[in-house]
Formats: sequence, C-alpha cells, structure tokens
Amino acid sequence: QVQLVESGGGLVQPGGSLRLSCAASGSIFSFYVMGWYRQAPGKERELVAHITRFGTTNYGDSVKGRFTISRDNANAAVFLQMNSLKPEDTAVYFCYAGVRLDPDYWGKGTLVTVSS
Repeated sequence: QVQLVESGGGLVQPGGSLRLSCAASGSIFSFYVMGWYRQAPGKERELVAHITRFGTTNYGDSVKGRFTISRDNANAAVFLQMNSLKPEDTAVYFCYAGVRLDPDYWGKGTLVTVSS
C-alpha cells in the first residue's frame, strides 16, 4: 500500500509564493512519474506539472514560468515551488505518482487559496 501525503498549502496574497511538498510512504518503489494536479471549485481537474524519474518535466500552460517542480528520488518526494501566485491558482492541489506516465496513486489534496 502506498500513501502520498501533501503539505504546504495555505492562504497567500496575490504575487506571493508557496512551496508544496508530497512524500510517499508504505510500499515505496521507484515511481516513473510524480506530479501535481489541481481542481478549482466548479472546474475539472487539470495537470499542473509532472517530473519523471530522469528529471524530465512538463507544465500546464497556465503555470509555465511561475511554478517549478522537483523531486527527491531517494525519498520518493516531489515538490512544487509556486511563485507569482494569482487568484486563479486557488484550488485543491493533489499529488500523484505513477509507475508509468499515468497516475496510479493519489494524495488527499492540500488547499491553496490566493486572495488579498
């Protein structure tokens, strides 16, 4: 059984920064991909970013240039540095991990609210 636990969400003003973390525990093995999706109220879940075991990254168009994803393979952890946050970034952010490109495991989510 694999568990993914997110942390680092909260309330931030527009233009501010937050860093999300996600750590895997349980039957850990080498995930091919780890990443983040988000879901805003009334909207579909959308890809924020993912990173492969080899460091290849992919970002959603709305966050390119503002967010940076990184991972710690040894500790099965993934991080999301979010800068220049906008109110439209408000959402629940979900960490995921997959043995291939698609998600196999999900965290429960952490809420990010961008508001003045």
